[in-house]
Amino acid sequence: VQLQASGGGLVQAGGSLGLSCAASGRTFSYYGMGWFRQAPGKEREFVAGIRWSGGSTNYADSVKGRFTISRDNAKNTVYLQMNSLKPEDTAVYYCAARQAIGPSKLKDEYDYWGQGTQVTVSS
Repeated sequence: VQLQASGGGLVQAGGSLGLSCAASGRTFSYYGMGWFRQAPGKEREFVAGIRWSGGSTNYADSVKGRFTISRDNAKNTVYLQMNSLKPEDTAVYYCAARQAIGPSKLKDEYDYWGQGTQVTVSS
């Protein structure tokens, strides 16, 4: 599976951005998907995850209520809609896929990673 993340950019605090992650290769539908982020000098952290069917999602406490993960298996794409952005959301955002029907909060449990897209939130 090859993953290509896009949609990052510069936004003011309180604004919104939408990220996309397009997958190619093997059957995307059966993979649990996740979004992670990594700020300078920090560990890569879980942001959101979604089950293969899209029927179940989970979020880091820091983004709950502001971010929404979704997927369109017909388009082999997973999305992350980010609202009410804060300066502390500034990071490189990565999408990841794992060969399991559900997501995981642990980065080591993912098999494939996209290249990352920069999100910068100014105060």
